[in-house]
This record gives sequence, structure tokens and C-alpha cells, in this order.
Amino acid sequence: MSHVMLRGLTLSIVIPTPGDTVALEETLLSVLENRPDGCEVVVALGCDYDDPWNLAEEVRFVRAPAGSGLVGCVQAGVQATTGDVVHLLAAGWKATPGWTEAAVTRFDDRATGAVIPLGIDGTTPDRVVSAGVKYKRGGRRVALTRPGMGTTAAVGSGADRRVGARRPQWPVVGPRLEAGFWRGTIVRDAGAGFSAACGDRLADVDMAVELAARGVSTVVEEGSRVVAGGEPAWERGFRSGLHGERLFWRSLAGRSVLPSLLFHVIEVIRHTVVSAPLGTVPMLLGRLVGACQLLSHARRRRQLSGYLTAEAVTDIAAEATADVDGTTIRIDEGQDVLSGPRRRPRDVEPLRKSA
Repeated sequence: MSHVMLRGLTLSIVIPTPGDTVALEETLLSVLENRPDGCEVVVALGCDYDDPWNLAEEVRFVRAPAGSGLVGCVQAGVQATTGDVVHLLAAGWKATPGWTEAAVTRFDDRATGAVIPLGIDGTTPDRVVSAGVKYKRGGRRVALTRPGMGTTAAVGSGADRRVGARRPQWPVVGPRLEAGFWRGTIVRDAGAGFSAACGDRLADVDMAVELAARGVSTVVEEGSRVVAGGEPAWERGFRSGLHGERLFWRSLAGRSVLPSLLFHVIEVIRHTVVSAPLGTVPMLLGRLVGACQLLSHARRRRQLSGYLTAEAVTDIAAEATADVDGTTIRIDEGQDVLSGPRRRPRDVEPLRKSA
């Protein structure tokens, strides 16, 4: 029996496949060769696939809505899962022996919301080429290529090496959409989870911001390694501006507005430079349209603010029942340790300063 099942945590592996069936078969083969006992495997298809290897008894195939990209396939696959932990491994990425064990055990800690596996080079296994993604305050997604890039604090395989715990902090770090482990109750949450609002390329950092607002942590697990696949296609022109602007405004909840706006202006200037000359005008038009979608942004900010408020209430309740000198303090009854300074007994002389 696998280490996963001994821990009492069930695992679901989702392989989102927007279109490349050759990459799907490579990924599926690696998963079936190395999967732990008792886990379910779900293939979310955004294209036609006739299952030439008759794998329907071992793998569950689900169809994403017509025209779905990577995010649409992820959404369809995640909703079909039942596991305590959901592992996304996109077509083109490959599993390695024992790659799930160290990652799944991280979810024994209820504060863990996501685990980042390391993506290694297919020809040089010791070379790490992917370690999650980072969301910068101005609204930019940065792909991380080694552990420790996403935060000034240490990240790695140690139990206390985590980022994003308890409160949204900068920078926000999360798994890539193509390869990551997620707590099932979070990604299957109705009205939450992965959103297509920011496109395939930015959906992972959009979700990382949600994890931070929920007050859960993201852990980089160096003991979990997958062979990295190709990079998603770069968005250009109108769509790049639209999705970038949506991401920024959707992520403002709980942030200081003025500093965020300053960083955002810098990011727009950077984006203008890299889009020049032909893509500048379409990109800026996309950003204008994205900034004007106030209703959608307000709904998202209310959602994130609700998580932040709930987390604050939890913190207050935890502090109110904190253990002080071995005694539990309750806010509904009087306690000596909360009273003011004690009066001096009347029959006791005060201490006098000696000469």
C-alpha cells in the first residue's frame, strides 16, 4: 500500500489536455507507471481522443466545454475529482518515481493549501527549471526557475519553510497551473477555484492570490519532482493587456491601494516597452477595457475580502482562547490574569529605598 493511503489522504491526479494528444499519451504513460496505489486519474479533454490503448478502466475521461483552453480543462477535471489532494499535471509534463509521496504528506498540516513540485529538465535531471510562479505587486506574473526565488525567506523541504502563510504578504507565490498539488476542498469550492478571467497564462497567480487571502500557505517540496514540459504560449496585444489588467484589479483586496497603483504604473510602462512597436496600442486598449470591468472586479474583491475577514475572526478567536501559563482564557468569564494590578495589602509596609 502506498505512503499516500497510509496517511489517510486520498489523491486525485488530473491531466488537463487542451489539444496535444501525443503529449497526453507521454504524460499518461509516466503517471500510470509511477502512480501510487488507490489514487484516481482523470484526463480532462479539450479535444477529440479515441483512447487507442483502451485505458477507460484505469482512467476517467471527462470533456471540457467546446473551445476550452488549459483553464477550462483544469476546471472540468478538478470538478470530477473526489480526492483530499488534487494534483494537476498538464499534458507534456511527466511524472517520476515516487513524485507524489513527499508532496501529499505536506497536507497533513491543515495550514497547507498548495505544494509546489520542482520541474526538472528532461535531459539533465539534476537541473531545476521550474519552481512555481510569483505575483508581483504591480500585477506581473514571474515564472520561478529555482527554489528561493519567490521570497526572501527560505523555501524548501523543511517543515517550516513556507510562504504566504496567515496573511497576504509580498511576493505571493504559488504552483504553476501545469504542475502543482492543491487541497481539494479549496479548488473544488463553488464560486471560487481556478478562473478563466485572466487567461491560461495568469490563472495560476490569480489562484495564488486567493490562497493568500484564505490564509493558507504554499510549500515548495524539493522531494517532489516532475519533468517539465513546454512553456505556455505568450499572449500579445489586446489579450495580454486585458488579462494583465484584470489580474491587477482582481487582486487588490487587502492591499494598500496607493503603493499598489504606483507599482502598477511601473508595470504598465514595462509592458508598453516590451510590446513595442506593433503591440503597444492593442495592449493599452486591452488594459483600458480590463480596467473598466468594475462589476467583475468588485465581485472578486468582495470574495477575497470575505476570506480576509473570516481569517481575522479566526485569529481573534484563537487569541481569545490562547493558553497562558497552562490556563485557557475564555472571553465569556472573568480571569485573574486579565485583571488590573493587584492592590497592596493594608497591613504590609511598602519597601523603602535604603541609604
